[in-house]
Amino acid sequence: MPKDNEYNRVTVLVVGAGPAGLATAIQLKVLKGDLDVCVIDKAQDLGNHNLSGAVLEKEPLHALLDAAKPDWRDSDQARDVLANVIDKDDIMFLLGKKMSFNIFGLLKMARSMGIGWGQMIHHGDYSVSISKLTKWMGTIARDLGAEVLTGFAADHIVFDATGAVGVKLVDQGLDKEGHQQPNYVEGETIGAKFIVLAEGCDGLVTERFVEAAGLKRQSQQLYSLGVKELIKVAPEQYARFASGRVVHAMGYPIWTPVVGPGMFGGGIVYAGAQDHLSVGMIVGLDWKYRDFNAQDALVRFKEHKFVKPFIEGGTVVEAGAKMIPEGGWYAVPRDPATASIGKGNVMILGDSAGFVNMLKIKGLHNAIDSGIQAAKAIVSTLDEPQKAAEVYTDNVEASNIAVEMNAAKNARQAIAKFGPLQGMPLSVLGKWLPKFKVEPDYEMLTTAPYRLKPNQKFDKDTFTAVAATEHREEQPSHLTILDRTICDTKCKPVFGAPCITFCPAGVYETIHDEVKPANPSNCLHCKTCQRKCPFDNVRWTAPEGGGGPRYKRM
Repeated sequence: MPKDNEYNRVTVLVVGAGPAGLATAIQLKVLKGDLDVCVIDKAQDLGNHNLSGAVLEKEPLHALLDAAKPDWRDSDQARDVLANVIDKDDIMFLLGKKMSFNIFGLLKMARSMGIGWGQMIHHGDYSVSISKLTKWMGTIARDLGAEVLTGFAADHIVFDATGAVGVKLVDQGLDKEGHQQPNYVEGETIGAKFIVLAEGCDGLVTERFVEAAGLKRQSQQLYSLGVKELIKVAPEQYARFASGRVVHAMGYPIWTPVVGPGMFGGGIVYAGAQDHLSVGMIVGLDWKYRDFNAQDALVRFKEHKFVKPFIEGGTVVEAGAKMIPEGGWYAVPRDPATASIGKGNVMILGDSAGFVNMLKIKGLHNAIDSGIQAAKAIVSTLDEPQKAAEVYTDNVEASNIAVEMNAAKNARQAIAKFGPLQGMPLSVLGKWLPKFKVEPDYEMLTTAPYRLKPNQKFDKDTFTAVAATEHREEQPSHLTILDRTICDTKCKPVFGAPCITFCPAGVYETIHDEVKPANPSNCLHCKTCQRKCPFDNVRWTAPEGGGGPRYKRM
């Protein structure tokens, strides 16, 4: 039995109970069952903060589960989570409100010729709810003996003279002015021999660690915002769409060649559980339109002649928003001295590192694989924890993660540099092109308006309600405008306070002629405001544990 002062210490602490972090815990318990492993997550319950398309390649998950739970295929959870195997894969180009062309044949040709975008074929993959996948993986980790704790929000890594020694949790029980209430609890510091950062895109602890440890990126991290709705449709509509089908669409309403708009991204329609379709819009954060909102583009997408018959009359039962890291291999943070993805005993995984293959528009399989590689590194460095990040990096670079990321290393930069019309053809030459210098997403905003705004204002209140987001109302706002003078003298006069428009949850409002994060309890934790404010004037910090969206099937 541990001593009283050892209850806040653990050998391996994983920050983030998503697929990458839970894969680490599962693989660690497979390799060394007596190792004490703790996974913490800020969400109220497993899967509550996990949102993605999501298309999942089988191999990493199968390898993980075969080792951890050989009979997993016979479980009810597997039959539920992995029910939809993709056998029809449509890649559509939408031209205007009514016209559409299936360009899947071109991608098949590209694959046969070894051209990069040929990787964006999903036959045989799973179409999954990442919320349900995460909940299932968490159950497996717990069954193997890992401690998986939800409702614990991490703030930053704690250092001493030897390096990283633990993680400080967020204080709880403060009022809006930051004063201690009777229920105040100071955030505990959890000591750890190894720290695994698997928070997902733009993780707070990860980005603070990158700065504190002096990690560097060769290129800017670039982001997209994904907004998604789960729609219950009629059985006839679902049958017409088909359970093994996914649709990816480019073009209208975010890219109309020559006349504009000219944004990177596109729409998705995925088969979900019986009579449910996932419909979403993903847009690169380097958009230039001051009044653009990804939800407006989602409305236009849903109205398109190709999409509308599948969802017309349906009911939105869940919705959410999330950013995606798209900067690729050059945007992975590394230690300048060792080139390790992390430093010492701290490793950065999955979307926190940026392991999204933009030629596939997928990263979930790489996130799980990175968890496997981190676990192997930890077990091999138990007596030398300061070498863990270097061994982990060696493992990653010897894995399929590096093969994929190298193939796509310039894909997103080419599009950011030259736009979709020129950049997408150029991106297939990514391995041979020079490394492009690209600006951060927030610097790309202009005064140009988005010309395809819907006639009716998007109902963000209903969107937020079906995301079931909750925060304790009395706590301090976790969203801060750094310099209000910039809002008043630069942002509002030039851009019209775009945060009010682009925030998918309606957090920002003008009150008494002052722009404020007036509704922090609405926040979906997508962090778009932090990365798209045109003056880099917003900062997101973690609210108390348990706050945020409560996704069940996203």
